[in-house]
Amino acid sequence: MKESTKFSDAIHILAFIKIYSSIKLTSQIIASSIGTSPVVVRRLMSQLSEAKLIYTTKGTANPKLAKKLESISLLDIMRAVEERSLFNVDNKTNPDCIVGGNIQEVLKKKYAEVEEAMQTKLASITLQDIVDDILIKQAERTGDC
Repeated sequence: MKESTKFSDAIHILAFIKIYSSIKLTSQIIASSIGTSPVVVRRLMSQLSEAKLIYTTKGTANPKLAKKLESISLLDIMRAVEERSLFNVDNKTNPDCIVGGNIQEVLKKKYAEVEEAMQTKLASITLQDIVDDILIKQAERTGDC
């Protein structure tokens, strides 16, 4: 199964919009940073717009963040672009087997605990944290620190 990069690509788009807010940002320019197609960028930006994380105007290269960086959590971004759960239980196990008959219920409970912890952590990390870390890393790379 192919891994989804929608979440990291959406974070990338939002950080890019903030860091390069002074230039016209076409989907082609953003896509070149991500290493994907402009179609993927437009699709993700549409989802981010529906979630009220960005403002876009069709036909213009001028996306803007709809909220302050510190008001956008990674959980907000994940919820905007990921439609499926991280963990899925196989529902085709053998109910007549000790493991197959019980594993679904056991895993659902454990997965729910993990997802709750993950969501709590994602809610505590903001887009401000991401942008700050990007700028720090860039300063380290270029010796501007």
